[in-house]
Amino acid sequence: GDTARQAAHDEGIELQIIKLPEAKKGFVLLPRRWVVERSFGWLNRFRRLARDYERLPKTLAGLHFVVFAMLMLVHVAPTVQVPNTL
Repeated sequence: GDTARQAAHDEGIELQIIKLPEAKKGFVLLPRRWVVERSFGWLNRFRRLARDYERLPKTLAGLHFVVFAMLMLVHVAPTVQVPNTL
């Protein structure tokens, strides 16, 4: 609605409302939503993030940063070539 649109605009967020046609049934891939769902799936593999055990929000944010760094390094490692010195 207008309230959500105005709140998003005030925060500098582009709000996109995606409505599905009534005729479609079953699984329908929505644009770019899979990126977020995939990222949440990756985070679920780390038990420490499953529950909120941390006292400070900064600690939890730091753990998320470390986990995403670990996940991205897995994808970057095959592209990095180490010179052979032997």
